Amino acid sequence: MSGGNPGEKTHHEDGALVRRAKEEREAFDALYVKYLKKVYTYVFYRIGNVEDAEDITESVFLHALIHLDRYQDRGIPFSAWLLRIAHNLVANWHRNSKRRRVVDLDAAEPLQDTSPTPEEALESEEERRQILALLETLPEERQQALILRYAEGMKHKEIGEVMGKSAGAVKVLIHRSLISLHRGFSEKEDRR
Repeated sequence: MSGGNPGEKTHHEDGALVRRAKEEREAFDALYVKYLKKVYTYVFYRIGNVEDAEDITESVFLHALIHLDRYQDRGIPFSAWLLRIAHNLVANWHRNSKRRRVVDLDAAEPLQDTSPTPEEALESEEERRQILALLETLPEERQQALILRYAEGMKHKEIGEVMGKSAGAVKVLIHRSLISLHRGFSEKEDRR
C-alpha cells in the first residue's frame, strides 16, 4: 500500500473484511457496524421517514449479506456497492408507495453537532427548512447526487458508481443542482 491515503487504507481494509465475510458470515458484522450510519443517513434523506428508513436500511444489509458472493472488488469502495443497493431499494419504495417525500426535521435533529444560541437555532432551523424544501423541488436524481456528495461526503467517482454515471457526469449534475438551489434560495431571499 503506497502513500498514506486514508481512502486506500479503508478500501484495503474493506477488501479483507469482505473476503473474510464470504467465508465466515459472522465477519459481515464488522462491515455492518462500519457502514450502518452511512447507509441509514443516505436512506433517511431520500425517504424522510424514520421507520421506513430503518426498514430499508435493514433490507440493504440483508440483501448485501445474501448476495455478498456477487460482490467483486473493482477498485470501488464497498460502501458504494451498499449505497447502490440502497439506491435501488429507495427507488422501489418510491415506486411502490407513490408518496410525496416529507422530511421529519425533528428526527434529523440528532445529526446536528453544535449547540447554538436560541436565536442561532431559530435562524439555522429556518434555513434548514428552506434548504430541504428547495431540495425537494429538484428532480430525484439531483437530490440523490447532492445527498451523496454533501451528506455522505462521497467523491464524484463513488457517486458515479452508485448512480451508474461517470465521474464527469456526476460533477455536472452536482454543479447544475447547486446552481438550481442557489437560484431558488436567492429568489426566496428577494421575496423577503
